[in-house]
Amino acid sequence: MRSRAATGVLLMAYGTPATLDDVEAYYTHIRGGRTPAPELVADLRRRYEAIGGTSPLLDITRAQASGIQQALGDSFVVELGMKHAPPFIEDGVGALARQGVRDIAAVVLAPHYSALSVGQYLERARAAAQTAGVDFVGVEHWHLDPGFLELLSDGLRGTAAHVLFTAHSLPARILETGDPYPDQLRESAEAIAKLAGIDDDHWSLAWQSAGKTPEPWLGPSVFEALPDLAARGVTDVVMCPQGFVADHLEVLYDLDIEAKALAEKIGISIARTPSPNADPRLCSALAEVIRARV
Repeated sequence: MRSRAATGVLLMAYGTPATLDDVEAYYTHIRGGRTPAPELVADLRRRYEAIGGTSPLLDITRAQASGIQQALGDSFVVELGMKHAPPFIEDGVGALARQGVRDIAAVVLAPHYSALSVGQYLERARAAAQTAGVDFVGVEHWHLDPGFLELLSDGLRGTAAHVLFTAHSLPARILETGDPYPDQLRESAEAIAKLAGIDDDHWSLAWQSAGKTPEPWLGPSVFEALPDLAARGVTDVVMCPQGFVADHLEVLYDLDIEAKALAEKIGISIARTPSPNADPRLCSALAEVIRARV
């Protein structure tokens, strides 16, 4: 057990099924306990099979946690908590409490805040911390952290292609509540483009990976934006998935397979900036974000 003087750090991510046999349980958890239709399960299994059978997200998140732990030092102890798969957020809080920490700082591995995304992670973590009897602070966003911006801009310097910044779509109803998510995405895209020396006419925003629900989701989607760019005479595109910091299904399938296939069909040469994954620069940046919060 670490010293009770240590500060606990809960590092949170979406989660992923460990094997193809776990896909239905994972999908059911995402749907709040409602079992998905067999064809939806089959479609999700197909997408995981297309990227090799499993997602690297958990391994990458573990590596990120190790890098952040190293950057923070022994006065902090880092544990993982996933939203929809083991180890769950509550498991991470419990692991920290058993190590004797008195307070927990929680950060989601997603730079931009929405009440429907980061807000839900923090609510669950706060409730679990209260149950465990430890103090809690949460990092709501870090989309303008200088280290994060510099890391993403490095992948774009010198490009002559049109840059398409992407992020996970959310239900359009967030616009009615003044949710900051769309504005934060534009803020970080503008900052990254400026650092990379990209003119305003040579970048745009698009949304990806919308849920399969009847309600409208934020757009335009990547699959709408690419044909629009082709119609404008754009022949080279670099996608920068600024809303994600790790390779996972939404990057490796939605962009690297589906979006690439569409681009090739309509005559666009397409590439993607590398995901930060466990890059020491990202780990150091997040360590400083955590230090500043506590």
